Amino acid sequence: MLHHHRQKFPALTNKIYFNYGGQGPMPQSAIDAVTRTQEYIQEMGPFGAEVYSWISPQMQSTREAIASILGVTKDTITLTGNVTVGCNISMWGINWQVGDHLLISDCEHPGVIGSAREISRRFGVEVSTCPLMETLNMGDAVSVISENLRPRTRLVVLSHVLWNTGQVLPLDKIVKLCKEPSRGNNCLLLVDGAQSVGVLPLNNLTSLTELGVDFYAFTGHKWLCGPAGVGGLYVHPQAREQLHPTFIGLDGVITNSQAQPIGWQPDGRRYEVSTLSAPLYIGLRQAIATHNEWGTGEERYEQICHKSAYLWQKLTELPHIKCLKDSPPASGLVSFQMTNNQPSSKLVQYLESSFPGAKILTRTIANPNCIRVSIHYLTLESEMDELIVAIQKFTQA
Repeated sequence: MLHHHRQKFPALTNKIYFNYGGQGPMPQSAIDAVTRTQEYIQEMGPFGAEVYSWISPQMQSTREAIASILGVTKDTITLTGNVTVGCNISMWGINWQVGDHLLISDCEHPGVIGSAREISRRFGVEVSTCPLMETLNMGDAVSVISENLRPRTRLVVLSHVLWNTGQVLPLDKIVKLCKEPSRGNNCLLLVDGAQSVGVLPLNNLTSLTELGVDFYAFTGHKWLCGPAGVGGLYVHPQAREQLHPTFIGLDGVITNSQAQPIGWQPDGRRYEVSTLSAPLYIGLRQAIATHNEWGTGEERYEQICHKSAYLWQKLTELPHIKCLKDSPPASGLVSFQMTNNQPSSKLVQYLESSFPGAKILTRTIANPNCIRVSIHYLTLESEMDELIVAIQKFTQA
């Protein structure tokens, strides 16, 4: 069944692909949807009453599809270009005051780190970093976060699945910590969902709204295998009134009869600007539908964990290889290091260039210095076996 399903993804036919955490391969149905939609829009005329009356319900259907995989209502969804835009909307929309505190972890993406530093420079906000990397195999991430919270902490920014180590953070406990009045905590929480949406079955867990997550930024081009340039941001209805729009455009405002802005849209649209690419979002919706054809989010996650554990076990049996986690990961990211002083980049280059018939695509991570392998439900055990053999050849050369 999986072999048949994989035939819907053209990029999987001539390579061994382990870079879903960077960008997922699109199913042919999504590629076709993008092309057909673009052609249909051009046929109608890209600007006119007819085309907009057709595009509007199409975009609403995509918003509903995105909301369904997150287990939230469509009014909480803002359509963006990627997860970084969603993080920027959340981080810059807060009414920062001099002396406020912004807390991030030492496992956040450079885009988040860069935004935090610029916010600090412009507004006199103090930014600090809590050491979550050291909790990968021992210690308690929640306790570490608790130790780094301050009375003036306005925002905590954390990834649900850490992009470098694959560690899954206990979101329910972190939310409770950030909203615990008895300890004087009442800060906003922004979650980077770049490596979780399309992996974790969010719609089968306690919903983001019930948990009390304020902001959850995600992308459609990684584990969901949608086109590049599509993503979104979940904003809790109560947090919406505290988050001011930073990027402002026609889609986010309400206008009067003279086309003058008189207020914000009452839902997630208030953070949207203008001219979203309908073909790309329709392509994302088709990609989501293709995954659902294979199984539920929970079934896909079960396969991801099973296969990640399979690869993790095989890697632990190799000489000169050390997995970052000392137990099977609960996500699709399996990161490992070489212990023989070989540069990680050399192995990644070897895997991609030394097997022209079926090149093996992985990637390096700078901090910690390691090789990251992304395991999807689409991944075959035979592909992981080939990766193991290739690593053996490289380390023994």
